[in-house]
Amino acid sequence: MKPFKLERYFAKYEFSAPYLLSCSDCEALSLEELLAMADENALQMWHALKLGYTESCGHPALREEITGLYRTIQPDDVLTIIPEEGIFIAMNNILEQGDHVVTTFPGYQSLYEIARSLGCEVSRWTPRDQNGWTFDIRDFNALVKKNTKLIVINFPHNPTGAVLPEAAFNAVMNVARQQNMVIFSDEMYRLLEYDPGIRLTPACDLYENAVSLSGLSKSFALAGLRTGWLATKNTDLLRKCMFYKDYTTICSSAPSEILAIMALRAKEEILTRNLDLINRNLKILDTFFARHEDLFRWPKPEAGPIGFPELTTGMDATAFCQDLADKKGVMLLPSDVYEYGNRHFRIGFARRNMPEALSKLEEYLKESHFQ
Repeated sequence: MKPFKLERYFAKYEFSAPYLLSCSDCEALSLEELLAMADENALQMWHALKLGYTESCGHPALREEITGLYRTIQPDDVLTIIPEEGIFIAMNNILEQGDHVVTTFPGYQSLYEIARSLGCEVSRWTPRDQNGWTFDIRDFNALVKKNTKLIVINFPHNPTGAVLPEAAFNAVMNVARQQNMVIFSDEMYRLLEYDPGIRLTPACDLYENAVSLSGLSKSFALAGLRTGWLATKNTDLLRKCMFYKDYTTICSSAPSEILAIMALRAKEEILTRNLDLINRNLKILDTFFARHEDLFRWPKPEAGPIGFPELTTGMDATAFCQDLADKKGVMLLPSDVYEYGNRHFRIGFARRNMPEALSKLEEYLKESHFQ
């Protein structure tokens, strides 16, 4: 596989730049905050916890809590994994050399790179940038072939924050059903829609050959737990993924499982916290981009903690982001790491110090040739 450009870029700046203005997760909860949200039962499990091996498919109580996020999924339809591991396991059990894959693009590199490394043909469903990012169903239909085996979708979308309209989402499901394709749906940012009315039903609830990937890293502000899951009613595929997991992590971290149970039981409180922070910072960002409309174009996202503005100065985004990091210690993520040209960058707005980081960006603009 090719080097993971996004992760290598983060490895360079994430723990050295003092201002992270491109993070895709929400301000992390502290252990103290999470424990304060826990019910008595979960606290008893926490204090009685033995640090041994855990069940490979996941703690029964954790899988039970996960099903509360779905309408039709049962605990036996869930396999707990590390989110990145879930992508790797699923792709290796679904795909073979020569298969055709359609994927939303740009996106998290493993959603298409693993398929490419397995010798698959990958077609990219890219959004149109017209008064906001939109994925047109006509573009999707033009990519599907008779030998398409897998459709990879990611809504809310990383990095644009776009959400597919429900009618188009159902149309994708119908195309997959007609040709018995598998759908892999990355739903890591679900539940962070600014308008709950646009929230899509999980793919695994709509189609028996859909696999939904979710976890606690993004919407739940608990990336350090490394807890996620695959949910599907395709029992044969889930069993294969479970067998494959024996060659990767084998089982989950015991402390992480109990903390994950606490988080899912406190989901309303956590999600409200994160959406409040996102909405506050979005208002600040809207004002910033309006003030600098000569330098940036701001297709406003519909969900999640990230957006994908365009740099309109003529300077390439990689040079802009690296110069900003070197001079002001502010990290933005250039679109080159997504293999999506060099005019855009990812900005994150779910951290408490975002206003301070944004002020440093403003200082840079004033001190540079952009003014």
